[in-house]
Amino acid sequence: MKNECENYMASQFFVDKPLGMIVNGFRNEDLEQQTFEDHEFDIIITQDVMEHVYEPEKAFKEIARTLKTGGAHIFTVPIINKHFETEQWAVKGENNNPIFLKEAEYHGNPIDPQGSPVTYHWGYDIVDFIQQTSNLETSIEYINNIELGIRAEYIEVLISKKL
Repeated sequence: MKNECENYMASQFFVDKPLGMIVNGFRNEDLEQQTFEDHEFDIIITQDVMEHVYEPEKAFKEIARTLKTGGAHIFTVPIINKHFETEQWAVKGENNNPIFLKEAEYHGNPIDPQGSPVTYHWGYDIVDFIQQTSNLETSIEYINNIELGIRAEYIEVLISKKL
C-alpha cells in the first residue's frame, strides 16, 4: 500500500504512548478516539481488528467521522457467530486489562507478545450494528478463490460506505 498510495499511513495502538505520536514507523491511534481531522480519508482499512475493540460503537462512529463523503472502510473481522447474534466476549478493566465474560481468548498481535484480547464474537448482525451506530452502509463480500489460495472458514470482507 505504501508504495502505491502516496498518502498512506499505517497505525497501531500503543496503549502506553501518546495518541498521534509516531512509534516505530506507525502512528499511535485508538480507533475509539482518533486524533485525525473530520473527513480526512477516502479509504480506511482494518484487518482483523474489530473483534479486539472494547467499544465498537465508538470505533465505527470515529471511522465514519474521519471518512470523506463517498469514502469506505474496508475490513476483515472473523464472523464467528455467523447466523447467531453477536456476543460480547470481554469488557475493559483497570489499566486496559480485559475482564472476560466468556472463556479468555487472545489473538496474535505484532506489538504485544501476550496477544490481543477478543472482545466480540461477531455475527452477520454486524451490518445492522454498523448502520445503527455510525450510519455507514455495509455489505459483506465473500472471497472464495482457490486459485488465489483463498479457501477458509472466515472469508468475509466488509465494506462500509459513507454516503
